[in-house]
Amino acid sequence: MTQDLLFEIGTEEIPSSYVTSALKDLEAQACRLFEEQRITFSGVRTFGTPRRLTLHVERLEQSQGDLVREVVGPARAAAFDPDGRPTKAALGFARAQGVPVENLRVKTLDRGEYVVAAIVERGARLEEMLPTLLPRLITSLSFPKSMRWGQGTFRFVRPIRWLIALYGGRVIPFEIDGITSGNKTCGHRFLSRGQIRVRSFQDYIEKLEERYVIVNQHRRRQLVTKLAEEAAATVGGKPVFDDELVEMVTCLVEYPTVVCGRFEREYLTLPRDVIMTPMRKHQRYFPVTDDAGKLLPYFVAISNMKAKDMDLIRAGNERVLRARLKDAAFFYKEDRRVQLRERVPQLKGITFQERLGTMFEKTGRLAELTAYLAEQIAPHLAHDAGRAAQLCKADLVTMMVKEFPSLQGVMGREYAQLSGEPAVVAQAIEEHYLPRFAGDRLPESLVGALVGLADRLDTICGCFGIGLVPTGSEDPYALRRLGQGVVQILLNVGIDLPLSQPIRKSLELFGDRLTLPRERVAQEVMGFLAARLQAILMERGVPGDLVEAALSVDAERVSDAGKRAEALAAFKREADFTELAVAFKRVIRILPKGFSKSVDPRRFVSSAERALHGEATTLRAETERLVQAGDYVRALQLIAAIRPIVDMFFEEVLVMAEDRDLQENRLAILKEVADLFGGIANFSKVMAS
Repeated sequence: MTQDLLFEIGTEEIPSSYVTSALKDLEAQACRLFEEQRITFSGVRTFGTPRRLTLHVERLEQSQGDLVREVVGPARAAAFDPDGRPTKAALGFARAQGVPVENLRVKTLDRGEYVVAAIVERGARLEEMLPTLLPRLITSLSFPKSMRWGQGTFRFVRPIRWLIALYGGRVIPFEIDGITSGNKTCGHRFLSRGQIRVRSFQDYIEKLEERYVIVNQHRRRQLVTKLAEEAAATVGGKPVFDDELVEMVTCLVEYPTVVCGRFEREYLTLPRDVIMTPMRKHQRYFPVTDDAGKLLPYFVAISNMKAKDMDLIRAGNERVLRARLKDAAFFYKEDRRVQLRERVPQLKGITFQERLGTMFEKTGRLAELTAYLAEQIAPHLAHDAGRAAQLCKADLVTMMVKEFPSLQGVMGREYAQLSGEPAVVAQAIEEHYLPRFAGDRLPESLVGALVGLADRLDTICGCFGIGLVPTGSEDPYALRRLGQGVVQILLNVGIDLPLSQPIRKSLELFGDRLTLPRERVAQEVMGFLAARLQAILMERGVPGDLVEAALSVDAERVSDAGKRAEALAAFKREADFTELAVAFKRVIRILPKGFSKSVDPRRFVSSAERALHGEATTLRAETERLVQAGDYVRALQLIAAIRPIVDMFFEEVLVMAEDRDLQENRLAILKEVADLFGGIANFSKVMAS
């Protein structure tokens, strides 16, 4: 028989950015915990608001599943006599294990045949286990930051104020940090009074909604977007949504209500991002545009309060935004008094990293590294790329970016345009920060990509050079994200410059600031970026063994490695793949490491030798052309034609002949076959399907 479990952790307001990840963690940890304890269930759902994390487990079994373990006893020969009757050894073993001797069975192990006894451990009742399991579930949750309160030592994201634990409608009693579980919850902090007794999950949902709490975050999200669209429509516009802001607003409120406010039209003369950033990043408002996407002097705010006079809430939101926009207008006016290029020396006052110098020094390194990259990849862009690198950090000292840090790069672009810089330079200043996070857009211009690569490589190489390497739990300089950006840019733009070259150049530019040997650092950085490349390709759906097969040939040319890995994945879907992989593995397994002899046709003694050598020679020129053109799928399809000839060779020819010259000549033929794959992948890494 099964019952549902309702578990709620009631807290002080949880930061909105923590709620979604906390609910995912709660679901994952609950599934893990129940599965480890052999407790079956049909489904797990999590719900949450700023003041509660809720778990609903459907049809949870009333007891653990039984555990059957095998105990190995004496050898069969010692346990039974020649007539099959149990000996004293078998009788004693059965008695010791508490099982009838007739229940013993014989099992073949690596060391021979032995008698085993199956011991059944009956599962415990769930109501006896939950008082221990639920506190473990609470302590298993992790957050970016946690706190302790009062005189206690227990840590959680925010102070816990109440707990609901109901299994089949009955309270599961336990205590954590002085809070005792029960069947009472709390409604909206301001719109509801007193505690609410609940009997079941459905009762919980309905009673909370009566007390102005919509627990289901998915329903709350739909309501947020619906209310925003309706409010914007009243002024002839539509709200500007983005997933991050909608998610943030959803996790800020328990009972969404809406107001549509306005601001002075004169502020529309400010750059679009200057208007939208205070709304979205600071006030969590939705900007409003017309059908053409032009900003209107309105905004939509989602409130957690339902007031008799919503005009008071509207006026308060307008007052706060008006102050923000007034400040932004002042900053914009003052910043424009100074040309962007004149701000570069002010970067001497900003520390990049204590041991790696100032942002001014970093800018100097960026200019040199960007020039180096441009010379290797696109010499005609060297001037613009160098100019963008010199100016890309200058907006950090502007009043606007100091007040609104998320506008770095954006304001650099604006001020560069106002200072008369070329459009390509202004665009690159903004783009060099892209991608800023997973799923973000990538630089559209090659100049922006070059500056972005130089910026990230400088930070990664500098940090590795002084021992600031990411660990499992710490990455204060976000080097993994920067490494991910390097790989994404290279894959997107198609730059095939070997990474070791700009890495070594970057390390040289630090002079004597680095504390570790450059060659060692270069290898570590290369390995770090190869790991990021491997992760990205696997996220794109390329199987891990195929990624390893491609990268083991060459991981330095990131774009080319990506093409080879994806070509392998595409070719694997064809019928010839598995047999080709088996044939190639057979070839390389027999080749001695470092073998380099050439074929001597005069030593052929069979038609199979002539056929394989001839086919390999014929294919070499065509496959080299296809590999050079990056058409790896076609190259693999062409190489696949050699498999039947390889099979025939192994059937008719004894490779490891006693005659040493004959043996080496046959190995040389196989080396020709192996070399056909050499520029694409190492098939020894490919797992059999």
